[in-house]
Amino acid sequence: MSESLPELPAGITGVDELNRGSPDAGTPVALRHKETESSGAGPAVAAAVVMRLYVVDRAPNSLKAIANLAAICREYLQTGCELEIIDVLKFPLRALADGVLVTPSLAKVSPAPAAKVVGDLSDRNLVLHALGIRQ
Repeated sequence: MSESLPELPAGITGVDELNRGSPDAGTPVALRHKETESSGAGPAVAAAVVMRLYVVDRAPNSLKAIANLAAICREYLQTGCELEIIDVLKFPLRALADGVLVTPSLAKVSPAPAAKVVGDLSDRNLVLHALGIRQ
């Protein structure tokens, strides 16, 4: 049971436990990603983007959503992003309280305006628009 969250792609670093818990204890995992050098591949946003990704354990669409979001973070969020991955099988009440009924589901918390994207995040233009990134 200690492997409840999908393995993360390269580029997402700094796994921290929230609430001083551990993934083994069923605590959501927060990820912080900071690029030290600009890739120049696309325009970056000015402020760090705070997001929550709701997944179901190692479901194929959840794994794909994590990989797609990691690629977007590496390419477009050079100033950094904070990503909290929440396994809805372990935290169903949290997902319901946050209004999440479908997984995978991405919620942009800040900067305003808030936005949600449902699916495996393969539609890059839709995700970039939701995150407030202009190409």
